Amino acid sequence: MDKRMVSEVRVWLEEAAQFIRESLDHTMTVVEKSGRTDLVTNIDEETQEFLMNKIRSHYPEDKILGEEKGYNTIDSLEGRVWIIDPIDGTMNFVMEQENFCIMLGIFENGIGQLGFIYDVMKNELYWGGKKLGVYLNETRLTQPAFGKLSEGLLGLNAHMYGENTHFARVLGNKSMGVRISGCAGLEMIAMLKGNHNGYLSNLSPWDYAAGIVLLEEFGFKYSNLKGTPLSFDGREYFLAGSPETYEEILHYVLVNGA
Repeated sequence: MDKRMVSEVRVWLEEAAQFIRESLDHTMTVVEKSGRTDLVTNIDEETQEFLMNKIRSHYPEDKILGEEKGYNTIDSLEGRVWIIDPIDGTMNFVMEQENFCIMLGIFENGIGQLGFIYDVMKNELYWGGKKLGVYLNETRLTQPAFGKLSEGLLGLNAHMYGENTHFARVLGNKSMGVRISGCAGLEMIAMLKGNHNGYLSNLSPWDYAAGIVLLEEFGFKYSNLKGTPLSFDGREYFLAGSPETYEEILHYVLVNGA
């Protein structure tokens, strides 16, 4: 992958993060999408537009899949595709003004090449890709030690845990403890750092695209809850984890009737 592209994207993300931080001092417009807990703000939309304009001006032939403003479907993953979540964890952004990320993944013919997860308020950018390794800002990270489900923490979707959807509560009880952040990007970061052994949720492509590039580089496994590849088309149940944790969760869900 072109080092120039990596440098460009990092600059764009820094600019986008600065815009978001400055926006916290101003009145934002908050709109419900599918319901009162599914929010979008003018900052989400403006951040996505900023990143899309950068991509279009530098890589006009590339495709873009983004969460907001009608860019949330794509005809195929052929060629180079940029997948954007301008603010992952919008509820956290609105209610807490922290614990949210910008996420951007770059795929070529359906294969992840680069992933970027920016924890905006901590000013921490996790990035990397195929044969590049995984970095936190300028520091190259080492692959975390893997463990079994019973040996570590499990990140979970709150609704799935509350309703025990696909045995999420049962599986959580088999772990050392459950953590619910409300932000897929932070859950991916927790695995990259070795703080969590796995993550079970219900995600859209922009929620997982950047993260799976980095997770794959570190040897984590991921799929939908049938054990088949992610579709990149709408919301789907998502499982990622250390090889041991992933296999244990998948086996439990399949045997008990996902």
